[in-house]
Amino acid sequence: MTRAVLSIGSNLGDRFAYLQSVVDGLRPFLVAVSPVYETAAWGVEDQPDFLNAVVVVAADDVDEWGWLRRGQALENAAGRVREKRWGPRTLDVDVVTVDGVTSEHPELLLPHPGAHERATVLIPWLDVEPDAVLPGHGPVAALKFSSEGVRRREDLVLSGGVNS
Repeated sequence: MTRAVLSIGSNLGDRFAYLQSVVDGLRPFLVAVSPVYETAAWGVEDQPDFLNAVVVVAADDVDEWGWLRRGQALENAAGRVREKRWGPRTLDVDVVTVDGVTSEHPELLLPHPGAHERATVLIPWLDVEPDAVLPGHGPVAALKFSSEGVRRREDLVLSGGVNS
């Protein structure tokens, strides 16, 4: 059985509904669903704030490429258009890690580059897996990252049937 950590985010349209669409689309595989957080955009900063969460999934017949393809299918269903790197998007589904696999393939870098610095990934991940370990970086709880501007949205709860 492979276990994957996926980071999900949206800053266009009905942001919460797009996050919920991922949870709904991955429901048979869900292990955990984090709380929702709101954060300012980075990279291209002149854009709306993001809603972010993390889902942990597991399946017998899905490898790292399978999780990537499932995430891309969910992005496509949400009308994701890739016009500008780090630009606004209806939905972003990033594969953070899959069973400690490392990959330098241009289509699938694992663990996800920059995940070790991104509060938008690390804070929600720690909510659902306090003992999480990011391959190549160690225990997530021991990583140094800024949580400035990361706001937990108590009013938004993803309905996943696990940890929700």
